[in-house]
Amino acid sequence: MGLISKKADWSLEDFRQHWLNHHGPLVKNAPGLSQYRQNHVVDKVQRGIDFEREPWEFDGFSQLWISDRDKPFGGGELPQRILADENHFLGRLHIVTVKQTTVVDVPGDDVRGKVKKRMSLIRRRPQLTEEDFLNEWKVHADWVRTMPGVLGYRQNAVIQREVHKGQPCSYDELPIDGIVEFWFESTDSLQSAFASEAGIKTMAHAKTFLSGITAFLVEEHRII
Repeated sequence: MGLISKKADWSLEDFRQHWLNHHGPLVKNAPGLSQYRQNHVVDKVQRGIDFEREPWEFDGFSQLWISDRDKPFGGGELPQRILADENHFLGRLHIVTVKQTTVVDVPGDDVRGKVKKRMSLIRRRPQLTEEDFLNEWKVHADWVRTMPGVLGYRQNAVIQREVHKGQPCSYDELPIDGIVEFWFESTDSLQSAFASEAGIKTMAHAKTFLSGITAFLVEEHRII
């Protein structure tokens, strides 16, 4: 997954158009990818959660499912062309490798364009080990299953981090433990889900093992 910010002198509209219509088709040619999605940030409101935003500011999140881990972008000149284009329009690109768990089956592609998707960056409480966090996140999944109106829910546990592409870094350099994907029919149903009795209990549990949640409403595009 790529955590992406545009260059400061690019407008948001120009960034989105370039990422979707130029960079997307370029990456689509990579032979080592089985799936590729772009998530364009459209809203940064902390709906339904009682956590202050952490200082994470991103304009999009890429998701790449890799079928060839050694050469996901193939050989020849394509990797260099992709890197050159990233340097052209991106101001920042962090990379995280994740282990994905689907808790509530996500909507199919025929439905996704009609519903709302929220992605959240989460950080564990400092006194918890990574193992403690992962165990508690599994418990949290059971709480989420009880919430009304949840159309889909995935947990992406971070297992490797790169502040700079291709250079693994420490947890302290990129302290993100997981990325949540939530689908709801609308922002109103999102609010209602968290305001419900089950939602209140779910968030009470979140506070026992999380110190940070930073939410982004996104518009998802499937490239591959």
